[in-house]
Amino acid sequence: MDLTGLIPSFGNLAFTLIAFIIALTIIVAIHEYGHYIIGRVTGIKADVFSIGIGPVLAKRTDKHGTQWQIAAFPVGGYVKFRGDANAASAGVDEGAMEGLSDEERRHTMHGAPLWARALTVAAGPVFNFVLSALIFFSMAFYSGVATDPLTVDKLAPVSGLESLEPGDQILSIAGEETPPLDDFSDFVATLPNESPVDYTVLRNGQEVSFQAMHPYPPYVSSVTPQSAAADAGLREGDLIQTVNGEPVATFETLRQIVGEGDGETLDLTILREGEGVDVTLTPRRVDLPLPEGGFETRWLIGVSGGLVFEPETRAPTFGEAVSTGVGQVGYIITSSLSGLWHMITGAISSCNLRGPIGIAETSGAAASQGVDSFIWFIAVLSTAVGLLNLFPIPVLDGGHLVFHAYEAVAGKPPSDRAMRVLLTVGLALILSIMVLGVTNDLFCP
Repeated sequence: MDLTGLIPSFGNLAFTLIAFIIALTIIVAIHEYGHYIIGRVTGIKADVFSIGIGPVLAKRTDKHGTQWQIAAFPVGGYVKFRGDANAASAGVDEGAMEGLSDEERRHTMHGAPLWARALTVAAGPVFNFVLSALIFFSMAFYSGVATDPLTVDKLAPVSGLESLEPGDQILSIAGEETPPLDDFSDFVATLPNESPVDYTVLRNGQEVSFQAMHPYPPYVSSVTPQSAAADAGLREGDLIQTVNGEPVATFETLRQIVGEGDGETLDLTILREGEGVDVTLTPRRVDLPLPEGGFETRWLIGVSGGLVFEPETRAPTFGEAVSTGVGQVGYIITSSLSGLWHMITGAISSCNLRGPIGIAETSGAAASQGVDSFIWFIAVLSTAVGLLNLFPIPVLDGGHLVFHAYEAVAGKPPSDRAMRVLLTVGLALILSIMVLGVTNDLFCP
């Protein structure tokens, strides 16, 4: 295998690394701050709060005695609580604990009550989920909610829409009355796969009829990072006109051609900023989560479609925004767990698990698509990091919570020998997962 193709140009590599470092630093800082602030609230003092690992580049000590520092390698971070033998809270620093009064021991990680330790450990992943929910919540306000009745706000910069105007209230399409927006997606699926189609709109108080482009043409509204389309150079705003020389009028037609092609290479002609561009790409098999659970394997090129006009929107209510934020986090968690289970059972490919190289490439691709795309990626990755840390694996937060649960039942923590064995097993498991992820990054399509 020629690995040189995996190495981007220096400019792209630098951009990818910077995007990855920014995303990881934000997520790690929020995670560790969750540990720190809940520990402080519950009476556990922190000696060190570090962003990055390795040699310390800058540091300062606050009035609470915590050393805040930035380390040389921005690939993680940690909070070292008082009494910890190391940054992973994997043991007791007997020397530091010796001679402490009961009150002083209460302010250490290992002398605090079980409830305080458990809350402090759980706070890191919880703060990751909260960060994600807040981002999705904010983006709901940024994007807005489309209003009924369906009214045109902006038009896509493509030909074939000249008859539509901003402010048009769409009464019917292809002779069918336009339904409420909640049912509009299903309505579009019933329209004929042809373009142009008949429109009737209410404009300045009068009904106007004309023909215009199908509302859901093969118009690229977004490109999935690390997809066939991204590798071929497709961009947001491209309009796909032909596939293998055959005209395509709707996104549904494009979907059918790709799905029925069984992975065969496709020659596309696209319209970009008024000029025709030829593109060749090969669809990839992708395992997609289904709304009802489980996965569906399909051939995809990695583009999302969208309406060729933006509907007028309103600000969501607070409840709608909260529902969106929490719902997105819940969806990522359930689909991730479902995906992991299906990989374990062999129902889907283990290539769905990606390592640091794949994550870094995705972060760079998301950043290249714009600030909103990059922020969305941070929200998704933050949920993934929080979920991963809750897995019941020693050395992870979930492993520590299992130890605390054992202590709650048995009345004492696991023995030092058992802890050493379990932590070694946990570290080996984490390293194995990382090796699998990196292997997938290098060899999976």
